[in-house]
Amino acid sequence: MAKKRPYDIVLFGATGFTGGLTAEYLARHGGARLRWALAGRSPQKLEAVRQRLAEINPGCMQLPLLPAEVDDSDSLQRVAESAKVVITTVGPYIRYGEPLVAACAAAGTDYVDLTGEPEFVDRMWLAYHEQARRSGARIVNCCGFDSIPHDLGVYYTVQQLPEESPIRIEGFVRAGGQFSGGTLHSAVTAFSRVRQALDAKAQRRRREQFPYDRRIGSLRPRVRFHETLGTWVVPMPTIDPQVVRRSAASLERYGPDFRYGHYLQVREFSGVAKLLGGVAAVVAGAQIPFTRRKLLEMRHPGEGPSEEQRARGWFRVTFLGRSGQHRVRCEVTGGDPGYGETSKMLAESALCLAFDKLPKSAGVITPAVAMGDSLIRRLQKAGMQFRVVEATE
Repeated sequence: MAKKRPYDIVLFGATGFTGGLTAEYLARHGGARLRWALAGRSPQKLEAVRQRLAEINPGCMQLPLLPAEVDDSDSLQRVAESAKVVITTVGPYIRYGEPLVAACAAAGTDYVDLTGEPEFVDRMWLAYHEQARRSGARIVNCCGFDSIPHDLGVYYTVQQLPEESPIRIEGFVRAGGQFSGGTLHSAVTAFSRVRQALDAKAQRRRREQFPYDRRIGSLRPRVRFHETLGTWVVPMPTIDPQVVRRSAASLERYGPDFRYGHYLQVREFSGVAKLLGGVAAVVAGAQIPFTRRKLLEMRHPGEGPSEEQRARGWFRVTFLGRSGQHRVRCEVTGGDPGYGETSKMLAESALCLAFDKLPKSAGVITPAVAMGDSLIRRLQKAGMQFRVVEATE
C-alpha cells in the first residue's frame, strides 16, 4: 500500500443509520491527527451529515465529501486509492458490497465492514483473497457485533489456556436491543439465498487450505439446559462460529486440536420454542416473493432505534474453555449490540488498521488475524470489557 495517501479513513455509507453512528463516533473519538472523509452518491445527504458532525466536532466542518456509487467502478477506485482504510456500511453486502472490495483489493487498501452474510464473505474470499494478498490489502469482514465479540472473545479465552492439549470453547450470547431497517434487509436477503450460500461455502471449502498438522472443527450443537449458566442454550447458526474457526486455522496459538460451539441463552423452555418457530417462519417467508416483500416492509433502510432505546441495549457473551485440566470462564460485555457498540467496533477496527503496529497479514481475513491484541486493547479503552471471571487448574 502506498505510504502517502490523502486520507487515513474514508467512510462509505455515512448517510445510513449505522453509517451515521460510525461517523459520529469518529467525530468524537478519531483524534486530532485523523485525516478522514465521507463518501457517497448524494452530495446533499453527505452535506447534511457533515453539518451534524460539525455540531459534535467543529473541525468536521471542513470534512471532505467524495462522490462514489456502487455501480461506478471509477468512483470506487478513486476512493480506494485515496485512503489507507475504507469503511463501508452499505448493505445488503451481497447486492452492493463487491465493487468496493474489488477496488480495495486492487489498490492495496485495507477494508472493514459489518456484514454478517456468510455468502458474501465466502464469495469475496473466492474472488479477491489472492489479489489482496498480492497487493497487501487486509479485507476484514464482520467488524460489528457479527463477529468481533465472538472472534476476539475466543481469541482472548484461548490465551488463558495452555496450548499443548486440545482446546474446547463454547460461547453463549445474551443481548437486549433492537434492529434497524438495514439489518432486517440484510437478514431477509440472506435467508432468501440459502442455496447460493451453500454453493459458495462448498466452493470455498474445496479451495481453502486448512493446516494439515492441526485439527479445527465444531462441537456438536444441541439444545440443552446448561447447569452452570442456569439457562437453556440454543445453537446459533450465524456467521460467528465460521469466523472463529477461520481464525483458529490461521493462528497456531489455538493449538493442535481446537473445537468451538456457539449458542444463544434463553431463560425458559417456552422461549426456545418461540425462538425456533420465529426463525423458521422468517426463513420460510423469505423464500416466497410476496412474503419476502412484506417482511422487508416492516422497517426501511435508514430506520433504527432511538438514542434512548439504544441506551438501554446491552450484551454479554460468556466463554467456557477447557484445555487438559485447565478451566476458564471469560466474558465480553458492552452496550447496545446492534448500533452503539457496532459503530464503535467498526470505527475502532478502522483506526486500528490505520494507526497501530500489527502482525503482518493480507487477504480476506478475520478480525482476530488482522488485529488481535491491538483491537482488544482499543475496545477495552473504549468501554467494552474483556475479562476472566474464573480460572481453575
